[in-house]
Amino acid sequence: ILEKISDHNLKPIAILVTHGHLDHMFSVLPLTKTIPMRTFITKADRFLLENPMGALDSGGISEQILKAFGGSKFKEPSDVIELDDFSTFQIAGLSITSIFAPGHTKGSVIFTIDNQQLISGEVLFAGGIGRTDLPTGSAADMRKTLRERVLTLPDGLNVLPGHGGQTTIAIERMRNPYLQDDFLDQKGR
Repeated sequence: ILEKISDHNLKPIAILVTHGHLDHMFSVLPLTKTIPMRTFITKADRFLLENPMGALDSGGISEQILKAFGGSKFKEPSDVIELDDFSTFQIAGLSITSIFAPGHTKGSVIFTIDNQQLISGEVLFAGGIGRTDLPTGSAADMRKTLRERVLTLPDGLNVLPGHGGQTTIAIERMRNPYLQDDFLDQKGR
């Protein structure tokens, strides 16, 4: 990350955490120690900054990788901002709105940027969604999020997922099987 920042002469001023899984926040603390900046996260996932195993299966592959790389001590960065649902704030001249989107984790959040881009984390991928079977995840919450939060977004919004290629809301509305009524109307967990 620091190499890319240097290569492109960038000056990061904030970190937007879409959810507290390790692959999305492992570098937050070391990065904020090197470059002081604010970290934005939901209250529901904030505890994961210090306890990432709180949303992972105990004894699973993530825990094994952590132990192998000596990553057992986590601390919260010094400047953490807890997000509010549908709050709008400015960073570097960009208008950012946080939209709570539980399902992948209890505290998952998506961000719209200038009503043109959507940072979707693991709520929405091109052709898919994030898993809901890990601790704090919920399939029922994900279906509700997809129905009430994602499908209400404008078609022209460019989607930047946490993994995989970008897409648009219009494309996902038409092609994503998880945004269709047969999936959204399922009952249960």
